[in-house]
Amino acid sequence: MATIVPFQCIHPAPEYAARVAALPYDVYNRKEAAELTADHPLSFLNIDRPETQFPPDADMYAPQVYEKANELLQRWLKDGVLVREPERGYALYEQTMNGRTQTGLVACASIDDYCTQVIRRHENTRPEKEEDRVRHINACSAQTGPIFLAYRKNAVIQEITRQVKEGVPHFDFVAEDGIRHRGWSITDPEQIKAIREAFAGIDRIYIADGHHRAASAVRVGLQRRAEHPGYDGTEEFNYFLSVLFPDEELQILDYNRVVKDLNGRTPEALLKEAEKVFEIRPCEGYRDPECLHGELHGKGELLLYLANQWYHLTIRPEYRKDDPVDGLDVSILQDAFLHPVLGIGDPKTDPRIGFVGGIRGYQELERRVHEDCAAAFAMYPTSIQELFAVADAERLMPPKSTWFEPKLRSGLYIHAF
Repeated sequence: MATIVPFQCIHPAPEYAARVAALPYDVYNRKEAAELTADHPLSFLNIDRPETQFPPDADMYAPQVYEKANELLQRWLKDGVLVREPERGYALYEQTMNGRTQTGLVACASIDDYCTQVIRRHENTRPEKEEDRVRHINACSAQTGPIFLAYRKNAVIQEITRQVKEGVPHFDFVAEDGIRHRGWSITDPEQIKAIREAFAGIDRIYIADGHHRAASAVRVGLQRRAEHPGYDGTEEFNYFLSVLFPDEELQILDYNRVVKDLNGRTPEALLKEAEKVFEIRPCEGYRDPECLHGELHGKGELLLYLANQWYHLTIRPEYRKDDPVDGLDVSILQDAFLHPVLGIGDPKTDPRIGFVGGIRGYQELERRVHEDCAAAFAMYPTSIQELFAVADAERLMPPKSTWFEPKLRSGLYIHAF
């Protein structure tokens, strides 16, 4: 059963929330991060990516870089940019994008639940990315970016969420990308008790996004346990910062594929090969590719952009599978077509394939084909139920299977040890 606990939260003072809130550290490359922080001195990216405070040729993994992150964190606390709640509590974090709202519970999850797979994952992590966040967490003695968790909806938590959102939010702003962010504190002892008990009755929670942050937080917690053999389990390092969303509120966008070449084939020859795996019909009359979203009605359907023409593809019945991983559309495309026909063996390492998040739209797929690729595949989004099924089977999703939007902003909630 899940252990989801309240904590003594650090967050921006209300008047600073909009300026502090930042997209996750890993959506930027080094140059982009440096450019953004130069114009936004209070963006939390200054702390999440402390190499931005150094010359561009400095070693971004040097100890003094991580020390700078903690220096900024402590300075912002001293200056009142960030404030620490006097008591433990939960919080609600609401995001509204394109008229759709999702509300998550801000809390701390147990590293033991991660180790025993009460908290389930569906991706592998890369050691170098883990190590970077381990150093960052250790330097700051804090987790500064929340892990995005999902759970099957619960009536008790739903009702408390409704009640709390009737109150006045402690921050409310619209970010530069048009997404609205609001937050409420939960300090009522009865509500805190009811939430904790409700999660104690939930046997599985799922990492939607943030696998590297989660793995790093757990590594730090286990290190601190080794350094403090008398620990009793109540110490803050036994828990990691999370925002937990009910499954029905989450939206997974498509994660699309572009390929550099046709493996020596003409477009006509490629279509002939594709007809063995897919039922194909041309998409006629579309000048704006974004209108094509109405062409995909469900699992088993995808679009192909090839030689200035869009095609609707439906996976033939003989290629469909019930297996939670092998039956995913992204798996069937890879195993039945990209590998045998285009020669793309390992999508994690093959330079001939690229991935485009659905947030960028089909116009981006057309642009890539016109600029540096030969074809593009637009996928129907993987569902949250498919993600749960893969994690429940203790399997891994293929690379680039899910794209969650909106992203959780860093800096709005911080968990310190």
